[in-house]
Amino acid sequence: MNDQVNPVIIVGGGQSGLAAARAALDAGLRPVVLHRGAEPVGSWPDYYDSLTLFSPARYSTLPGMPFDGDPDRYPHRDEVVDYLRRYADALDVEIRTRTGVVAVHPGDSGGYLVRTDTGDELPAVGVVAATGSFGNPYLPTLPGQSEYTGDLCHVAQYRRPEAYDGKRVVVVGAGNSAVQVAYELSRRTWVTLATREPVRFLPQRIRGRDLHHWLRVTGADRLPRPVITRLIRHAAVLDTGRYHDAITSGELLRREMFTRFTADGVVWSDGTTEAVDAVIFATGYRPNLDYLAPLGALNQGVPRQVGGMSTTHPGLLYLGLEFQRSFASNTLRGVGRDAAHVMAALAARVDRRSRLFRQVRPAASGAQRSPSPLHSDGAGE
Repeated sequence: MNDQVNPVIIVGGGQSGLAAARAALDAGLRPVVLHRGAEPVGSWPDYYDSLTLFSPARYSTLPGMPFDGDPDRYPHRDEVVDYLRRYADALDVEIRTRTGVVAVHPGDSGGYLVRTDTGDELPAVGVVAATGSFGNPYLPTLPGQSEYTGDLCHVAQYRRPEAYDGKRVVVVGAGNSAVQVAYELSRRTWVTLATREPVRFLPQRIRGRDLHHWLRVTGADRLPRPVITRLIRHAAVLDTGRYHDAITSGELLRREMFTRFTADGVVWSDGTTEAVDAVIFATGYRPNLDYLAPLGALNQGVPRQVGGMSTTHPGLLYLGLEFQRSFASNTLRGVGRDAAHVMAALAARVDRRSRLFRQVRPAASGAQRSPSPLHSDGAGE
């Protein structure tokens, strides 16, 4: 395989995939982005309507393009979609939309062959798995769940509170999405936030500055994964004070996680039962990487990797994993650093292979041109 011809295939056209494409160009590689959706904006259009970023615009950008407008505002979901759309338009790379990857196989000479749902088989010098996890929401199974007759969904399917007007709702989870959605619903209907432990909060602003300012100036945003995973053992909710006040005042009821479902509700940890019309699980996501199964690069769906580089397959890279290399790895502000890191490693590998290819090819070509004892007149060449 000629590394100068074959591209690096980037699977996923969201923030991670676009950051990978930019980093590939900077590293002298030829990226091709394959995205299952209609346009390269990732999963952002599918998040709930009221979602705003947890970090200000100035700390929420991909390399080379700031957000327009007030840098201290918290951009809305639709602003992020527009930002990613403009970012993709500004990249001088090939982006194929409505093209999902169904499998990645080993290719010739250490490369890869990428199969798509459009029937293409694309050779690649390297593959970047940048599909994120939104397409693979984690929904736990609890006793009695199959008998429950109410509405049950993951927060990935939640859009707006009006659909729950007049209903009794339980939101499960103790992270940002769980608390935001529960608080939003509590303004219109009866809501209980179900958690295994009390909700922990982080102040959104410290000494008049957003938390992300302090994460950057102290270097905490770049702390390596081993340090971060020791320091952060529980989910915490970014808060200006309104969520904390709502829970402590009882405006938003929080209860210890229920133990089982009944046909029309739940059984709480104290043994009491309650009729519930809907349960929304805000229980996180898992990597969405089934297309790598043919390689044997996964361990029960989780990539075998260190710092975004596969430990089983050279040239296979990952982006957008939680705590991949730092606290900010799966965010707009952090994925660009990770992309530059993995693309530099891939470019170095491609360069080594290209030099080896050039060294071997003249000798091989010369051997082919040497007269054969059986065909000294050149017949058969």
